[in-house]
Amino acid sequence: IKKGSVIFSGFRKLGLYSNHLSHVVRYHKKHREFYIVTAVGNCFHTYNVKKLGIVAVSNALPEDISCLAADRMLVYVAIGGKVSAFARNKEVVHMYTGHGADVHLLLPFGDHIISVDRDSTVIVWDVESEEEYLQITFDKVSFEVSAVMHPSTYLNKILFGSSQGGLQLWNVKSNKLLYTFTGWPSGVTVLQQTPAVDVVGVGLSSGQIIIHNIKFDESLMKFQQDWGPVTSLSFRTDGHPVMAAGSPIGHIGLWDLEEKKLVCQMRDAHNTAIAGLTFLHGEPLLITNGADNGIRVWIFDTAGGGGRLLRSRLGHSAPPTKVRHHGLNGHHILSAGQDGTLQSFSTVHERFNRSLGHGSINKKKSKKKSLRYDKLKLPAITTFASESARQSDWDSIVACHRGYLMTTTWNYQKGGMGAHKLEPKRFNKNRALSVHATAVDITSCGNFVVIGLSSGHIDVYNMQSGMHRGQYGEDEAHSGAVRGVSVDGLNQLTVSAGADKLVNIWKFKSRKLVLSIDLGTSPATTHLHRDSGMFAIALDDFTLNVLDMETKRIVRKFSGHRGQVNDMAFSPDGRWLITAAMDCTIRTWDLPSGCLVDCFLVDFAAVSLTMSPTGDFLASSHVDNLGIYLWSNNTLCSMVSLRPLPADYEPTGIMLPGTCSSQDEEGEGDADLNTEMIEYESPEQLDEQLVTLSLLADSRWKNLLHLDIIKKRNKPMEPPKVPKAAPFFMPTIPGLIPQFGLPLTPFLFSQSKIVNFGVLAQKSHFYQQLESAMLSNKYNDPVGLLKEMGPSGIDAELRGLAPDMGGDVSVLQGFLKMVASMLDSKRDFDLAQAYLALFLKLHLRLISQEPGLMEEASKVSEKLEETWTSMQTLFNQSLCLLSYTKSALL
Repeated sequence: IKKGSVIFSGFRKLGLYSNHLSHVVRYHKKHREFYIVTAVGNCFHTYNVKKLGIVAVSNALPEDISCLAADRMLVYVAIGGKVSAFARNKEVVHMYTGHGADVHLLLPFGDHIISVDRDSTVIVWDVESEEEYLQITFDKVSFEVSAVMHPSTYLNKILFGSSQGGLQLWNVKSNKLLYTFTGWPSGVTVLQQTPAVDVVGVGLSSGQIIIHNIKFDESLMKFQQDWGPVTSLSFRTDGHPVMAAGSPIGHIGLWDLEEKKLVCQMRDAHNTAIAGLTFLHGEPLLITNGADNGIRVWIFDTAGGGGRLLRSRLGHSAPPTKVRHHGLNGHHILSAGQDGTLQSFSTVHERFNRSLGHGSINKKKSKKKSLRYDKLKLPAITTFASESARQSDWDSIVACHRGYLMTTTWNYQKGGMGAHKLEPKRFNKNRALSVHATAVDITSCGNFVVIGLSSGHIDVYNMQSGMHRGQYGEDEAHSGAVRGVSVDGLNQLTVSAGADKLVNIWKFKSRKLVLSIDLGTSPATTHLHRDSGMFAIALDDFTLNVLDMETKRIVRKFSGHRGQVNDMAFSPDGRWLITAAMDCTIRTWDLPSGCLVDCFLVDFAAVSLTMSPTGDFLASSHVDNLGIYLWSNNTLCSMVSLRPLPADYEPTGIMLPGTCSSQDEEGEGDADLNTEMIEYESPEQLDEQLVTLSLLADSRWKNLLHLDIIKKRNKPMEPPKVPKAAPFFMPTIPGLIPQFGLPLTPFLFSQSKIVNFGVLAQKSHFYQQLESAMLSNKYNDPVGLLKEMGPSGIDAELRGLAPDMGGDVSVLQGFLKMVASMLDSKRDFDLAQAYLALFLKLHLRLISQEPGLMEEASKVSEKLEETWTSMQTLFNQSLCLLSYTKSALL
């Protein structure tokens, strides 16, 4: 049974940086560098603060992480009631189980780790032995633990804060309650050590911040923020007495502890609640993260006490709706999200990521005031098109916005909104008509953009000037909403699909209708592969049609999806159509064979797909997921056997990239997929009726007829010089396979100078094999010997068959029989031709003088003519069929 996908395997995810959990800052003494650890779903990422470059991604856990903490050596994460310790930011080395409820607080404490669950049960674990050292149970009604910290210099002491507002100081070594602080009317949300000993910062759910001395149980100062509960606290340690406080609406307040006043407000530091903020020790840097999928580093180097953004890693704060590769190298993916932003993610390195920002009706006005409350802010992008051909000259992206008639241009080079807002004048900006843009495409030259509207109109604009250049049809191109519009690669034809169940093909320049095709069902979405001219149409009945722009006919129809088709993508060569639907499947259809060749299930339905122009990655975005997931194409790096899948094929699910439980398991699954292909060994001859060529290199047989020319060309200019002191060499026999020969002893020549012709006329190994083959009538052995020889060796062997070189006419006759057997078996067809040509060149005169040789040669000639005639017939049939398919209008 096949598991998962044969073609695609999960590679990694892009654009995920942070979630609602607070980050953790670690310091590496050897590297002398700070690192940030953030939770992302069921794994955590480690970044260096210096460049915010990703250093490590942990192995995935079965569930999402609910709490995160770290010490010098290990990272601790909680999932449900279990706590895991990770070493090297990668692998689990310890597991702590014993909680009856979900763990929501973790505190590393020397050789121990303290965990608190939702039932207010506190367990102190020994890190190495994984044993429970101490357990403290609080009454949830009177003291529900909501915060925990270790006061500096307080040996074995832990301070607990409660949602009732009180504090308790415990000695965890002796298991004693040392002191109970009366507290405040509001619940404690944050406990944070200040730079001063005995003094802690307490954040309350009422928005109040108290600087409290726990030694004397007195409050030194109180602050009040109006943005809701305090989510996090941090104190500067570089000489400035400043405290930063986070809020649920994304603002950060900076308080001066000497003057006891608010110094600065950092509004909209994040779009969502501030999950965590930390001042780096001894540096004017503040690190913040939030549930808006962003990490930001702020530097305090300006007058006024406010921080400016130094560096950041930002992803979509709402799920992406459309992803498309930009450019021809496949390194950049444009993504439009429900948060209204357009972003570019790099598949090479995160430092090349860039955000093109949020759409605005008036960019100048929105810069003066916060875009978050700007009434001119545009809604989310529903679809967009990009073209890199002229991106250095003018805008290269056009986007349609939800419910808006106006489409916006974006400049990829400048990284922001472009110069034009494209809107037809026929509606006189009447918003009551509720007409909006539904489809868009940019020509391959980058000069024109074609926009389809929900009213059925299709307009053409110039990208450089933004001017309206015409429309398709006298009034409307379609009687219903335009569902898709595309221009071919040469700007000859425009194809559009509408809710009126029609596909219309237009002349691009004259904008005249060429052909209209009735689909029978309304199309949902379309996609054009410009290089092959294949236009894919997904219909509302979940089927797929493929239109050939050359013949202007429907050439393929696919069915199998059980939900609405969300998006489609072609492979770069146009052979595969990859589709994603709401049935949570991603299917790959092979266009030449018209078959489904791959299908797999994912946990969340894919809403958008895009294939890299180089064919190495498939990128997908999914429902309720903030990231973009990359799938590597297995066919580029290994042999993959693609077989048609049956109509009732039930796909199996695979995890999204970066969330697979084990790389080893995935590798085993891939091995199972191709076991049949690995075990299969191709026979020497597929069928006895087929002509089979040899696997030898061309140089081994093509140069046999021109050997004399090659030898003459390679003749040395000077005779070889004998070295003065030649080193010792074992003598070898000439040939392709090295063989050691017996050395000639000098005393043999001293005995006699008479040449023994019997020694010189010794039969070669090939000669002997040919003689024995004539008796058994099996010529495999002599053919095998010739295959191992080089051109010079074959030439010498064939010359040695002649009677004047010590051979015999019967052996010459045997050689012709060997060639005839090769032609009969239809194996090594190319070698038989080459050997026969050289044989005739050397011995043609002798053959004409011997009747036996003439008779054998005529038999070989008949077999050769018969074989070649059948091959010529097959060639003619194939050429005829090929020319017909190329020229005929199917």
